[in-house]
Amino acid sequence: MRLLRSLVLYTALALGANAALADIAALEALREGSLKKLDFFSTAKAVPTTGFVTIDGESRQLSDYQGQYILLNFWATWCAPCRKEMPQLAALQEEFGGDYFQVVTIATGRNPPPAIKKFFAKLGVSNLPMHRDPKQQLAREMAVFGLPVVMLINPEGKEIARLTGPAEWDSDSAKAIVAAMIAEIAQE
Repeated sequence: MRLLRSLVLYTALALGANAALADIAALEALREGSLKKLDFFSTAKAVPTTGFVTIDGESRQLSDYQGQYILLNFWATWCAPCRKEMPQLAALQEEFGGDYFQVVTIATGRNPPPAIKKFFAKLGVSNLPMHRDPKQQLAREMAVFGLPVVMLINPEGKEIARLTGPAEWDSDSAKAIVAAMIAEIAQE
């Protein structure tokens, strides 16, 4: 049944589904399984301008991704659920990443670059950014109190949804939500 619903959704998107599909109620309706914990906000929330750094030490900000939807993942090398989720997030980036959508990963806290590189290499993940928030400043300002945490940020740079804890990011539900958001922005 779920597969049939996903096929219908993908077909509708491919045929030019209504841009209103990406409104909050429609996105909420796509949540199934572990994605039921994805909490969509009735009003988008501003995100801080606090920066983070790339694995090479370059300064970045979330505003660098403005104009596209981002799935922002806060994680750590010691986080067991993060180890399971990272390949799923890489698969989501592989399928949907581009001009309209990006998975952005930020290791928060004590995660030295060699440990991050080892973590990604061990999992076979090579298509996700290795960003860091070593002093947890961005995480604190975004009220990250546990790991993993995923936030959906709209093209205007505002948080529209959050999920704390593990989820199946390679599920039909996750793919349907991302596809709906991409369809909405692609029609603009």
